Amino acid sequence: MARQTASQSTLNTDPVEQSPAESQTSQEAKKAPAKKPAAKAPAKRAASKTSSKTAAKPAAKAPAKPAAKAPQMKDEAAKADAVSTAAPAPKPAAEKKSLARRKRPRKAPATGPVTIGRSGFTKLKNISEIRHYLRTSDTPVFFVGATAFNLLGLDRWVRGFSYISYYDSWDGTHPRVFCPKDKPYVEFESGEQINNWLLRNHEVRAHIERRTPPGKRPQVVMVFFDEETERICEELDYELILPSHALRERLDSKIVTTQIADSVGVPSVPNVLTTVKDWDELVKVTNKAKLGQDLVIQTAYGDSGKTTYFVTSEAEFAAIADEVVGVEIKVMKRINNRPIAIEAVNTRHGTVVGPCMTEITGHADLTPYRGGWAGNEMFPTVLDDESRHAAVQLVRKLGDRLGKEGYRGFFEVDVLLDTDTGDVYLGELNPRVSGASAITNVTAGAYADVPLFAFHLLEYSGIDFEIDVDEINARWEELASEDEWSHMVIKHTTNSVERIDAAPRTGRYVLDHFGNLVYSHGDLDWHLLTNESEAFFLRIYPEGEYRWKGADLGILVTKAHLENSHGGLTLHAKYLIDAIRGMYRTTLIEGDEPQPKPAPAKGK
Repeated sequence: MARQTASQSTLNTDPVEQSPAESQTSQEAKKAPAKKPAAKAPAKRAASKTSSKTAAKPAAKAPAKPAAKAPQMKDEAAKADAVSTAAPAPKPAAEKKSLARRKRPRKAPATGPVTIGRSGFTKLKNISEIRHYLRTSDTPVFFVGATAFNLLGLDRWVRGFSYISYYDSWDGTHPRVFCPKDKPYVEFESGEQINNWLLRNHEVRAHIERRTPPGKRPQVVMVFFDEETERICEELDYELILPSHALRERLDSKIVTTQIADSVGVPSVPNVLTTVKDWDELVKVTNKAKLGQDLVIQTAYGDSGKTTYFVTSEAEFAAIADEVVGVEIKVMKRINNRPIAIEAVNTRHGTVVGPCMTEITGHADLTPYRGGWAGNEMFPTVLDDESRHAAVQLVRKLGDRLGKEGYRGFFEVDVLLDTDTGDVYLGELNPRVSGASAITNVTAGAYADVPLFAFHLLEYSGIDFEIDVDEINARWEELASEDEWSHMVIKHTTNSVERIDAAPRTGRYVLDHFGNLVYSHGDLDWHLLTNESEAFFLRIYPEGEYRWKGADLGILVTKAHLENSHGGLTLHAKYLIDAIRGMYRTTLIEGDEPQPKPAPAKGK
């Protein structure tokens, strides 16, 4: 039975060349800790905090480590959900002064017809001109994050696009990924804190300065940010090309999303928005709403499925009472469903909708969290034609309504297909780039036109452009039914803290003649995969780092099918997981007793 879940957290195949000085190697300290780090419980999200799925998302608390150790990020995957609770205290004048930088001279306002970049167009009138603009514009766009996963490969289409990451999965060999060398130990609480640390870092600021042409203003995009991020970007004269944090946080609430959807007739699973003080009151409310007692309860803000609760009895309710009593919650009838992830971009011309993907959730081989997001896959029969069209129209209607709220740009919607009735429901909204982008940007539709995220860049470029939203959506809907891509986030699932002594390399892996998964060669991304015998693994934590329960080890992308018709993982998927885990060598710090390390499985 499918699970009802809440989710988290190119044309040109050659990247633009970069001088050797631009390619930096991440140097991770490898000193053994003076004492065993204590594993901490995950920090709880305040009621006003946002979350989402991404492929590499901070979540579980990182183990405390001595100050000599290199900084540790909490679980960030991708498909990755940050926890940041309060606005930071005002910065002392000395620190603010250290952030200051010389502002670039702005171009004088145009007084007549202007041309766009090197293209010579005054207005982009079709996809061909849009593609040409993206390949010739010298406006620098920096994706900032713990890893480069979410929008990796976009630099194949966009000349000025590059990545600034905390973890260097390529050990300095990716020409478009910059990672600062000097990283003293910091125990990060969230993805927002990681991004703010990066923006303050002197090496990062110098890198952005070098990469920004005179008269240009650098653009910055990221998955997680907060009010402090906005202040830093304003002070440094960076343009944060995203909706405001205040708007995103408001829309991130499952309560607000449901209310907005109701206002335009976008259906949700039968539910009630309520506040209860105990089990008896919950029963009264659900009986009145005719929801039964097989329930799904969600708080306003979730963390990769960790705030979605399945309740059928008073005992199960008592186990989660501290999380759901006295706060506004969404209580839904539990249905047999297939969760579908769909990304989209709200533009001035309407909402462009990406492909429909299933969600890989809750598998014990991948995640310790019941209902926790762990990947996506797209294949021809993910939905029948009628259901696919209904899902696309649901997302378009919701996206157009978000535009009236002032929202512009990229977002992701979880849609639930009732497998008993065929009804299509809104699951939840993630107003941000998500982990599903890894697949969205390599589909047949993306290669036929431009990646979905390109429409976000256009919307924030100040460029006048024309697109036929109806025509694009119809073509992409058809093309998506003929493509196949999958990816899964592999987490550390046992209750232990371990130092990583050896980790698999980022790059292309293949099945050899004996069916063994073996490293083939280093690669920049997964865009050149052609069949199910290949895979791309993006490593997150390198040798010398630590792993703990819920920590993301890496993301594996493939064109193979990963879930079977019964909702379980295929034998091939299980083999890939076991093979990657078998490439790690670790030393136990605390937690479970050491277990014999299994040899990599043989065959598919």
